[in-house]
Amino acid sequence: MTTIDDVPPDGDDASPDGFVALGLRAELLGALADLGYEEPTPIQRETIPHILAGRDLVGRAATGTGKTAAFALPVLEHLDTKGGRTTAPSALVLVPTRELAVQVSEAIFKYGRHLGARVVPIYGGQPIYRQLEQLDRGVHVVVATPGRAVDHIGRGSLPLDDVRIVVLDEADEMLDMGFADDLEAILEATPEHRQTVLFSATMPPRITAIARRHQRDPIHIEIGSGASEPGTELIRQRAYVVQRAHKAAALGRILDIESPRATLVFCRTRGEVDQLTVTMNGRGYRAEALHGGMDQQQRDRVMARLRDGTAELLLATDVAARGLDVDTLTHVVNYDVPSAPESYVHRIGRVGRAGREGIAITLAEPREQRLLGNIERLTRQQISIESVPTVADLRARRREATVAAVTDALESDDLAELAPVLATLSERGDHDAKQIALAALKLVHDAAGADDDLEIPDARRFDRQRGDRPKKGPRGRSGKPGSLRERERDNAEPTGYVYVGLGRRGGVRPGDLVGAIANESGLSGREIGPIRIADTYSVVGVPERSVDHVVRVMTDSSIRGKAARIRRYEQ
Repeated sequence: MTTIDDVPPDGDDASPDGFVALGLRAELLGALADLGYEEPTPIQRETIPHILAGRDLVGRAATGTGKTAAFALPVLEHLDTKGGRTTAPSALVLVPTRELAVQVSEAIFKYGRHLGARVVPIYGGQPIYRQLEQLDRGVHVVVATPGRAVDHIGRGSLPLDDVRIVVLDEADEMLDMGFADDLEAILEATPEHRQTVLFSATMPPRITAIARRHQRDPIHIEIGSGASEPGTELIRQRAYVVQRAHKAAALGRILDIESPRATLVFCRTRGEVDQLTVTMNGRGYRAEALHGGMDQQQRDRVMARLRDGTAELLLATDVAARGLDVDTLTHVVNYDVPSAPESYVHRIGRVGRAGREGIAITLAEPREQRLLGNIERLTRQQISIESVPTVADLRARRREATVAAVTDALESDDLAELAPVLATLSERGDHDAKQIALAALKLVHDAAGADDDLEIPDARRFDRQRGDRPKKGPRGRSGKPGSLRERERDNAEPTGYVYVGLGRRGGVRPGDLVGAIANESGLSGREIGPIRIADTYSVVGVPERSVDHVVRVMTDSSIRGKAARIRRYEQ
């Protein structure tokens, strides 16, 4: 069964009968037939009738469920494309990243080709004059990132008076990227009686708050939660527990054994992406980096290399990978265990789409094993914990690869052309045919790469089901975390302090500071604290030995989507 947003069309004889029941206009059904799509996905079947009826809607669905068409088809259904020249858009779609803006725009254009629908993506990293020209020529649908949408609204180049529907796609990610204020400003600038449709992979309280403020009696639809997540049953999931110092070596060893066609590796920070890309290229992999610090031209070049097979390994942050759908992916690797189980499900959904099988690999540090248990409880699927392959395993795998390569060569029709080479070698020395064959095999075997002789320690602990909790840190006399000086007296290790130039007015909470510092520095949550948050700044305690490291790695980072000045704090 072929479904929208899953795979390219396989032929021209597909029937769109499954979409007729949804009440779509003939032009849309014709476009679906041209594309070879037959049946709507569950999210499309559940949401399209409500959106067509003009209802506000909150949809929880992950990437790969077909949600782009779930809102694109109703948007196109209500377009008036025969009323002459249109300047102001009637639909606005907000997305978190440039890649997703382009992807959604292309999808809407394909579905609306028989309607003459004019769609424009606007995002940062592209010359704004080009976007101004496209908007001035007239447009039916605008697909925008929040920051660039606010820019155009301020310039007066994105009029919103005629907007009848606003769609927030990947709403949770837009909030995580710090676009909350921009979203509020955009929604306030649209007509009061517009229709508002919101899609999100997860449903944190902030999403619910937006729905309460900006929607009227919304319909709630949830597709693909937990064990019913589309495609996860096709994904073989396993984890390897390794110390952080050995993670890069373990990743290389595992990929050497797996020999994947194309792999997406998720990292927590852009610094980790860059460092690991260099490491994996040094191991002989054709690796590319993808993160928010790259301009659009660089990102486009990276994606082209992955799709055409020039690159086999893509290392990316969660944000940069949003909206990616690459048919050649066979493996997804979590270089760290995601703290939110929903993020894990969202990540591994990059494989196992449209009936394709895939492999999801997670590298967990010993302290992260409890997070694997949280993921298993959400997905109701077991993650197999395995030993990192040994040097002996790697050598055996390479011997198998050599046998396979030679076996394929033996099926070649042009072996006779090398007979003179064999004759020459036989005449030149005291080596018989067996020795010559072994020498040739050595060349084939060595061409696959030098043997790795590093044994990686097994760091597994079989205590996930016990739910071990970390010991609580020292507390003040009130039962709450003590003051800066009081906490320092309780610690055996001296505590240093980091100044962060964001405080309560910036919406910063203790969890934001702990999460950002832990992600960038590699410190555990137990090593961070105490924390004092003032109106315009915060002070965070970390081990004295780590202060300079934390300042260095946090310099180019953001907290709640905002850049912050970081320096050592002197009491």
